[in-house]
Amino acid sequence: MVQNLVAAVLAALCLVPPSHAQAPAPLKVGFVYVAPLTEAGWVRQHETGRQALQAALGERVQTRYVENVPEGADAERVIRDLAQQGHKLIFTPSFGYMEPTLRVARDFPDVRFESITGLKTAANVATANARYYEGRWLAGLAAGRMSRSGVAGYVAGFPIPEVLQGINAFTLGMRAANPQAQVRVVWLGAWFDPPRERDAAMVLMNQGADVLAFHTGSAAVMAAAQERGRLAIGYHSDMRHAGPDAQVLSVTHHWGDYYTRRAREVLAGTWAPGNVWGGVREGMVKVEHFGPKVPKAVQDEVLARQRDIAAGRLLPFAGPVVDNEGRTRVAAGAALDDAQILGMNWLAAGVVGKIGQ
Repeated sequence: MVQNLVAAVLAALCLVPPSHAQAPAPLKVGFVYVAPLTEAGWVRQHETGRQALQAALGERVQTRYVENVPEGADAERVIRDLAQQGHKLIFTPSFGYMEPTLRVARDFPDVRFESITGLKTAANVATANARYYEGRWLAGLAAGRMSRSGVAGYVAGFPIPEVLQGINAFTLGMRAANPQAQVRVVWLGAWFDPPRERDAAMVLMNQGADVLAFHTGSAAVMAAAQERGRLAIGYHSDMRHAGPDAQVLSVTHHWGDYYTRRAREVLAGTWAPGNVWGGVREGMVKVEHFGPKVPKAVQDEVLARQRDIAAGRLLPFAGPVVDNEGRTRVAAGAALDDAQILGMNWLAAGVVGKIGQ
């Protein structure tokens, strides 16, 4: 009888399906944001990229962000905390996060770091950026077509090469439409300070600017243009919510494909450090979301030039280019190479003002 009972138990056990192997733990991916997460702006576009990554990879990843983290010691603390909490891929999208990222990376060799807009790589640190200047040239062309005064205002954060590229490309694009155009710059010394961004916009409009551009993190400049009945170029995101009548177009940034690809590579064990600099051709930068005041002829022209940039037929920094002190920076028939663009430290003819002043 005992033998029969044992046989029955063994037979029953044979009917129990084998347990499935436990699914691997999701890859923890961290993001550090330099400003608060708002409806539009630099941080919003990176958050949209994070959401695209999460949607694409589902349960294979677990993503988290920390917002409004100042550059410097606070950034290093937050990046280190994410690494200690088991995040194996960390994106740090702000130029001022570059050195803190490198310092933390030295202590966590098994973590992969992505320094977005950074310039320095390491064994476990990659860099990536976008050719925002391509969109800036196109925005300048539109501004030149739309401006009646021939004067644009530009609210700038810090005088790093990326910002100088944008100011110069915008000016060159504007002068392609109006060779006498001027661009007046106010340096803010901050990436995100909506009240001061608004004040700077007001100053520029008082100086005759009827179209505004900016390299800061909020929609305050767009809102100021709407308030005063002027025009503005949205940046990072579509900003028609802040300036439904003011927006000429937006230069938008797109990070979802890049973030998803890099996370896939970590999961596959194929991630390697590198330096990506994508632009219009790669879909990382676009001009879109034209406002209601922009004639179709202007829209068509700008979109045609965008196709030219994507095809390599139009180079925003093709010569001749002279700086605003009269020195030739690019000879006729030549164009700046990537190293020269990345090291840009001058302002083009047509820009009123000095670097950082």
